[in-house]
Amino acid sequence: MWGSEKRKKADIGQFSGKTTIIAQQAQIRGDMRFDGALQIDGRVIGSIEAEEGLVRISEHGYVEGVIKAPHVVINGQVVGDVHALEHLELDAKARISGDLYYRYMEMVMGAQISGQLNYLDDSAQSAQLDAVLQLESENS
Repeated sequence: MWGSEKRKKADIGQFSGKTTIIAQQAQIRGDMRFDGALQIDGRVIGSIEAEEGLVRISEHGYVEGVIKAPHVVINGQVVGDVHALEHLELDAKARISGDLYYRYMEMVMGAQISGQLNYLDDSAQSAQLDAVLQLESENS
């Protein structure tokens, strides 16, 4: 059937106990690395990286930096490239100034992108994962 082939979307609820929330009045400066879920209602100035998990930017959220995560949901503003290794969802109030890299993408009418769309096929995804692993081994 058509629905049986569909990939499951990640939801913040599936990361109970591993969810970080940045409140609307909060501002964080610096790079972040985590596993689990990250809900951004405030401002983050720096790169965000998750090996496993979800980054969700609410309509009040703002990120200035590169985002790398398997699942990314944007309904706020991002200035920087977004690397969604699995699923990228752009809601109606999404405003992105940067290139998007994705395997699967959903975009709601109203979302705005100023940058290039880059589909990650299996070979591109493997090459990107190898590059991330190499950087991690160099930094250790």
